[in-house]
Amino acid sequence: MPVGFGIVGCGMISHFHARAINDCRGAKLVGGFDTVPAAADKLSEAFGCTPYYDLDEMLADPRIDVVTIGTPSGAHMEPAVAAARAGKHVIVEKPLEVNLRRCDAIIDACQKAGVVLSTIFPSRFHQTCRELKRAIDQGRFGKLVVGDAFVKWYRTQQYYDSGAWRGTWQLDGGGALMNQAIHSVDLMYWLMGPVREIRARFGLLAHERIEVEDTVMATLEYENGAMGVLEASTAIYPGFLKRIEVHGDAGSAMMEEEDFKVWEFAKKRKSDEKIHAAMQGKESGGGGAADPAAIGHHGHTRQFDDVLAAIRKGRAPLIDGLEGRRSVEIILGVYKAAETGRAVELPLKSDPVLKSRKLSVAGAVQ
Repeated sequence: MPVGFGIVGCGMISHFHARAINDCRGAKLVGGFDTVPAAADKLSEAFGCTPYYDLDEMLADPRIDVVTIGTPSGAHMEPAVAAARAGKHVIVEKPLEVNLRRCDAIIDACQKAGVVLSTIFPSRFHQTCRELKRAIDQGRFGKLVVGDAFVKWYRTQQYYDSGAWRGTWQLDGGGALMNQAIHSVDLMYWLMGPVREIRARFGLLAHERIEVEDTVMATLEYENGAMGVLEASTAIYPGFLKRIEVHGDAGSAMMEEEDFKVWEFAKKRKSDEKIHAAMQGKESGGGGAADPAAIGHHGHTRQFDDVLAAIRKGRAPLIDGLEGRRSVEIILGVYKAAETGRAVELPLKSDPVLKSRKLSVAGAVQ
């Protein structure tokens, strides 16, 4: 019997989830729920699944074993907790939630229900990222010195105007960092290890009618002593592929989306030239640099396959709820550091209470 999937939230990302489910061996898309009936109907027509207009009705469907959550970021907790309590395994689109309290509620509900919980970070499943992680774990970089992430993307004003939830603290959870660059934040944590201290600045430099930042810059100190720069923006025309850089005293790698631009080590191996050649010129669909729909679903497929394996083998998925929580904590630390103008140490003891959540067009906190 195939593992049945139900999708909560039938907006743009649901179609990527649906394609990934269809590509997974032993999986079947059963239904999709949305509070807007037309959205559920659209998904149903495109993928041949049952449209649901009531969440409890979909969760009561015995054909559904796994529920994926694709609602706005600040509305992940309620359906995720409901799905867990209904005995369904849960996959939550990034971010897990917009603050630590809501993240913990999801994690706790899934633990109590004994169901698998995974947070979507498909970049970890790209072959380039896995080669980079393997090289770090093998010590090929020597002492890690610098780990940087640059996300210089472009979003039009129409993008933010297209949905009332976009660009709000309550439902988007933040701007360029929480919505777009969180994939790179996750990768830097995964590659470089935990962050110890953050200093940051943020601002709303080019967009209007939103509450959140469209540009942020932070400096990071990792627990291993390495340093890093984190840049994120949705105000840079025409938009460029995201870049990750890892440097040590015995090696360097620079990755642009799914391509290696630099792969150099003091102690060379015969496999290095093959890896560098294989990881250049890969098709990445534009990476969402200027168009949020210009991404591939292959990373989602690999992650869904991992969740299916976790369910069948009774193990934790490679990216569970706790892993999803870590990137949210780093981002909240960046926001706190930017607003207060002071260094922030991690881990956070609780969700930061910011004095102001309004940014001026000039970029200074009001």
